[in-house]
Amino acid sequence: MQNRIYFDNAATTPLDSDVLEAMLPYMRERFGNPSAIYSYGRESRLAVENARKSVARILNAHPAEIFFTSGGTESSNTAIAGAVKDLGCTRIITSPIEHHAVLHTVEYLCKGGEAELVFVKLLPDGHVDNADLEALLADSDKKTLVTLMHANNEIGNMLDLHAVGEICRKYNAIFHSDTVQTVGHFPFDLRDTPVHFITGGGHKFHGPKGVGMLYINENVKIQPFIHGGSQERNMRAGTENLYGIVGFAKALELATAGFEKDSRAIAGIKKHMMDELKKNIPGVVFNGDPRGRSLYTVLNVSFPKTERSEMLLFNLDINHICASGGSACTSGADQGSHVIKAIYNDPGKVAVRFSFSKYNTKEEVDRVVEKLVELV
Repeated sequence: MQNRIYFDNAATTPLDSDVLEAMLPYMRERFGNPSAIYSYGRESRLAVENARKSVARILNAHPAEIFFTSGGTESSNTAIAGAVKDLGCTRIITSPIEHHAVLHTVEYLCKGGEAELVFVKLLPDGHVDNADLEALLADSDKKTLVTLMHANNEIGNMLDLHAVGEICRKYNAIFHSDTVQTVGHFPFDLRDTPVHFITGGGHKFHGPKGVGMLYINENVKIQPFIHGGSQERNMRAGTENLYGIVGFAKALELATAGFEKDSRAIAGIKKHMMDELKKNIPGVVFNGDPRGRSLYTVLNVSFPKTERSEMLLFNLDINHICASGGSACTSGADQGSHVIKAIYNDPGKVAVRFSFSKYNTKEEVDRVVEKLVELV
């Protein structure tokens, strides 16, 4: 079979071989339940706690603030539900371009009458309007949860975490940020970041699927989202995903060590693709703010809609090129992207997201652009 070109790394990344090596012993011989009191269990417990310390050190948090979960979706659900049910938030401010893990959760709470839901305005390039956020917070004395993603998974736009955190602090709001696209891709200093909750998912930075983390600032106390056991210091019931947790910590460690080199190389690939598309395909438009405050891993491109380009993703797939029309988390029936609809909604264009990793090359970009010229 012809080699596939994989340009959908914002959906998931290939597992790093060093991460797999770190996980294997905990699948084979060190398989004890971390809650067991005999040596097999103690060995597993030690692995989980060492992973927690490693993640905390990298994010500059306290180990007691790091909780392991099944992924970003569970982490965001836990934080949002906790803010409403335990921290007294009766109002939620979010944006229309959040990941569905956030949007569907806040809509559910709003429909149940547990909180009022307000959407912050977006600027024409898709960034959050901070002045509108401040006006919304100043406008109400209700305890408010602000939930805004650090980087958009479809267009790559990045929030100024510190600026938004300071606005929230000024109005005594709880601040949750979905950082699934940025943990493992940017340095964090949580000691110096005014945020109550952030999230991470291992498979976004060459770790395993089915494992994530939730940071809960030590100044807030919420109840568990999943009940039935005292794991994760009484915060999340259920036997820990031992080898997943070990893999998560290892992947984060490798991503942090390689950050300077990898981020530079991937940013170069993104820029190369922008230049080549501009040069070779008339009428292409780049969505969001790709040359400004943006993920170096994501490029969202709108192509002019023609009979041929309407089947673009399908034709790319036939040609062994993996890309996405929106979030892969809601794949199946292609509903179009709620993010693109919220910002541009131009029916004369077809949007495709290309997302890159350290395993991609500029040669692959050249091959994809060549194929796009043919298909569009």
